[in-house]
Amino acid sequence: MKKCFFGLLVQLFVINAFAQFKLSGVVLGNNEPLSGANVVLANTMYGVSALSNGTFEFKNLKPGEYVVKVSFIGFATAEINVNLKSDQHISVKLEPNVILTDEILISASFAKNKTPMAYTNVSGEEIARQNMGQDIPYLLQLTPSFVATSDAGGGIGYTNFRIRGTDMNRINVAVNGIPLNDAESHGTWFVDQPDLASSIENVQVQRGAGTSANGAAAFGATINIQTSAFNPDPYAEYKTAFGSFNTFKNTVLAGTGLINGKFTVDTRLSKITSDGYIDRATADLKSFYFASGYYTKTTVLKAIIFSGHEKTYQAWNGVPSNLLSTNRTYNSAGKYSNENGVVKYYGNQVDDYQQDHFQLHFSHSFNQNLSLNASSHYTRGKGFYENYKEDENLKDYQISPVIVGNEKVETSDLINQKWLDNDFYGLIYSLSYQKDKSDFIFGGGYSIYDGDHFGKVIWAQFQGNAEPNHDWYRSNGLKKDFNIYAKYNYRVAEKVNLFTDLQYRNINYAIDGIDDDLRDISQKHVFNFFNPKFGVFYEPQQNRQLYLSLAVANREPNRSNYVDANPAGKQPVYETLYNWELGYNYKSPAFSFSANYYYMSYKNQLVLTGEINDVGAPVMVNVDKSFRTGIELQTGVKITPALQWNGNTTFSINKVKDFTEYVDNWDTWGQEPFELGTTGLAFSPNVIANSRFTFSPANNLEFSFVSSYVGKQYIDNTSNDDRVLNAWFVNNLNADYSVKTKLFEEIKIRLMINNLFNEKYESNAWVYSYIYEGERAKIDGYFPQAGTHFLFGIDFKF
Repeated sequence: MKKCFFGLLVQLFVINAFAQFKLSGVVLGNNEPLSGANVVLANTMYGVSALSNGTFEFKNLKPGEYVVKVSFIGFATAEINVNLKSDQHISVKLEPNVILTDEILISASFAKNKTPMAYTNVSGEEIARQNMGQDIPYLLQLTPSFVATSDAGGGIGYTNFRIRGTDMNRINVAVNGIPLNDAESHGTWFVDQPDLASSIENVQVQRGAGTSANGAAAFGATINIQTSAFNPDPYAEYKTAFGSFNTFKNTVLAGTGLINGKFTVDTRLSKITSDGYIDRATADLKSFYFASGYYTKTTVLKAIIFSGHEKTYQAWNGVPSNLLSTNRTYNSAGKYSNENGVVKYYGNQVDDYQQDHFQLHFSHSFNQNLSLNASSHYTRGKGFYENYKEDENLKDYQISPVIVGNEKVETSDLINQKWLDNDFYGLIYSLSYQKDKSDFIFGGGYSIYDGDHFGKVIWAQFQGNAEPNHDWYRSNGLKKDFNIYAKYNYRVAEKVNLFTDLQYRNINYAIDGIDDDLRDISQKHVFNFFNPKFGVFYEPQQNRQLYLSLAVANREPNRSNYVDANPAGKQPVYETLYNWELGYNYKSPAFSFSANYYYMSYKNQLVLTGEINDVGAPVMVNVDKSFRTGIELQTGVKITPALQWNGNTTFSINKVKDFTEYVDNWDTWGQEPFELGTTGLAFSPNVIANSRFTFSPANNLEFSFVSSYVGKQYIDNTSNDDRVLNAWFVNNLNADYSVKTKLFEEIKIRLMINNLFNEKYESNAWVYSYIYEGERAKIDGYFPQAGTHFLFGIDFKF
């Protein structure tokens, strides 16, 4: 009898352990099915989109309690508690929002659930968990194919980033749909907006050509940022952090919540200082964010102002490779010798820049299906970088020789400043229609960039008759950018969607004046681009998805491509990218997996070949054929209720065909060509991998162990093993603890130990190759990253 009873218990245990049930339901709004509603099982990896009839289904669920979270634009999010003991069907009725929320502002620029492209969403909560002063690229570096680097070595100050090996000048970055890239250089320097991360609601990183966007061409990736969204409740927070290299961060945030049912105000003040890992690589960073919104049931009017001021000591030169083993933190910037021959470093060898952003957003929902967004924007930027120069030719600064006694002095030590003073303003808009099988967006934008480039000599040992703050060069860049696009996602069958995205872009760009080497760089360029994208999205089951897409992107040369080009040689032409993406996604409550294959074929990609212009400066030259291809794998496993693992790996091949290297010959004052055939593209590792174990022994305590591996990279396009960044493997340990008290709503304590095992590595570099006395030689600069270092933070929420 006892044996039978024990056997019965075992059977019941086995049945319960392996029992799997189905949870299905329907999502309704205004008694109509809500096709495309997001349905997520909270605290799992499982999420689906409602079908055309509003239905959804989760299969193979273990018995237990679940929280079903359902959301849809224009409706209040609902959470339903389900105790699953057998197959169960639920009906979810979403109530229309009393007011329209901020989600509508970014609906045109963010990829949606059934967009057939590769993208990763990063929530504001995840950003905040890591944010203790490091720049935004360091907060996104765990997304697939992403590599971040820091000039100062610790992630504070000037940072750089690449996605799939594509440099930041080819990556479109937008804040609330408005371009953040500099219109002339195409670059994005997040140091200009320190601690913008504290005002982020969501980030979406699109890999490949991405969906149509305003501003600089997405020639390998897009980063869409949504700043702080509507918060109905008043709040106040003070966040402070400190750490290695005398790093300090202080942030104050406050919001009124909803006033009189219609108005909100949110604000932030931030200050970050750090000495940096590299010698004298100090950073003094300040910023603020202000937003005021007016909300009704059908309309949002929101004004946003954010500003940043950075003052960083230059660490751009890198460390010569022969010093890496003995003096890894060496910084040559500002170096000079005084009259006694003693080596000194100029104290104000800094980059000093302020950038102010003004945005006004208007959104109106005509009905459940039709909505309009329109935004105006203005960005003001002004600043300089200052240099101490020894023994400079006065004529190069348009200063006449100076007579001292009977001697004519033609050279002098001096201090110069190179200035950028620019205005960028424009309008973007989108009209969205979504009903039944159709999701249609029509939009576009127009912007004008007006930037002055000029140089001043603020001091010279021998200045002669030159005026104080003598101007030695001045030029202007005027760029007008117009684009119009249409995106259409149509469900041709219950499980199949076809996607079409067509964009026309017109650019008028004029440069007028002289450059810092006194060359006349006046020129005009006009471009007309057509950028089509097509794709198919197939969802055989609600937790399995397949997609295929082809996109074409065109990119105009940037300012330096034109300014540095040899007037007597080939002029740069626009680049074209043909991008194929093929992907698969799978999600279940305890396991997720995705695989994305990409092939990116370039026509006329601009690369450094070693060629120089008429004054000896390096130029970027179009190469006929180059490509990137690879596979991106992502996996998530909920090992136990308290332990979770997430990881991603990219395997890729990145090549330029028929590459010819040009090397300066100091013996002949000419250049020698070397035909190298097919070579590897610079800064394009064949393997990038990230891993994160998260352990939560209690609701208010979390530990994470993060590992990142980046394979070997060539620092030019020659595939020469003498010019490489060695592979690196870096591990970080994070801890988060929160507690509620009578005085504070919540206190969060955070610890981050970076490079736990003190790996010595360099994440960026440059090289110049030449021939002298018949032998190959080089000058180079590497950017070492910090060894073991820490950041400790405390957040007080009132």
